[in-house]
Amino acid sequence: MDIKSSDIEKIVRQVLENISGAQATPARTAGPVPATSRVAMLTKAENFDIQEYPIPELGDDDVLVKVEGCGVCGTDAHEFKRDPFSLIPVVLGHEGTGEIVKMGKNVKKDSAGKPLNIGDKVVTCMIFKDNPDITMFDLNKQNVGGADVYGLLPDDDKHLNGWFADYILVRGGSTIFNVSDLDLDSRILIEPCAVLIHAVERAKTTGILRFNSRVVVQGCGPIGLICIAVLRAMGTENIVAVDGETKRLEFAKLMGATQTVNFKDHKGIDALAGAVKDAFGGYLADFAFQCTGSPVAHANIYKFIRNGGGLCELGFFINGGDATINPHFDICSKEITTVGSWVYTLRDYVTTFDFLKRAKAIGLPLEKLITHKYPLDKINEALQTNLKMEGLKIAIVNE
Repeated sequence: MDIKSSDIEKIVRQVLENISGAQATPARTAGPVPATSRVAMLTKAENFDIQEYPIPELGDDDVLVKVEGCGVCGTDAHEFKRDPFSLIPVVLGHEGTGEIVKMGKNVKKDSAGKPLNIGDKVVTCMIFKDNPDITMFDLNKQNVGGADVYGLLPDDDKHLNGWFADYILVRGGSTIFNVSDLDLDSRILIEPCAVLIHAVERAKTTGILRFNSRVVVQGCGPIGLICIAVLRAMGTENIVAVDGETKRLEFAKLMGATQTVNFKDHKGIDALAGAVKDAFGGYLADFAFQCTGSPVAHANIYKFIRNGGGLCELGFFINGGDATINPHFDICSKEITTVGSWVYTLRDYVTTFDFLKRAKAIGLPLEKLITHKYPLDKINEALQTNLKMEGLKIAIVNE
């Protein structure tokens, strides 16, 4: 075949242009992105400093997210108060959500296979380690408690490691989910709701929790209230909430509790157990969820459960101390089936998106859980509000 030298030059030029173009493919962006981002850096106990850092260059697998909001978790409050995880200096915030403004050329889909584009609303879950037991399609083999999470990463040269900031850099190898079909308040609640989706899934493994089960939920902070909402959304009709605060018990009814018991109105565990029994019409609970971090509450809850009943313990996210029980009377003679629950699997995280839609469809006002919203520069006030237990879910929301 006769090829002219001019044709050869044309072919070579085209090949070189294609190679050059592939090497120079820029990260996709929504438009101008600021050169810097503010972060709330926890620099010592009970003190965040608002600091500003350059937004780093994105790798081909990275995503830059403009933060819209982030809930304040009890874990954040513990770290804020006394740094039990030895992370200081650290940018906290792991209940966050925001909008993609820039993404590397290799980023096409989220961790569940859904397309990702500039402008999509996203959340993160965990940063994978080399652990084959933590996988998207593993139903319940292992929770993700052993993985890293944004908002609990030691500070490094990137700095944009937590959601208490203007921007967060989601690095390649992280989980990221497109949740553009959920409103901001729902997205802020995804992470704590996933904790309860996991807890209910753990409870269901006992074979005791059913549609018509009598269920008691002890502790009506955000975790207990969401637990009630998850139970109600899955069809449980008979739920009794136990707490010591009238306002929280009133909120429990909004979330789906049929009866409430204020433990402050009853002196001693026998009287309290009797009140729970009365609330169920003369029966003890088939199943119980213990959602406080109190050893006394854990010891008490066995008295609320019938023979052959079940218990899910999820209140102890940190070491809250030892609980004193009588194994014969509390477990053995009653043949109580007990499961523990901590964080979630990735499948639970994805299930949570549908739970939030279902909860809204049946009229559960989950958005009312967010009682206080603060701008980033008021984050110290926000954490103090959390520590004083003056609200339910506190959130940092960027305007």
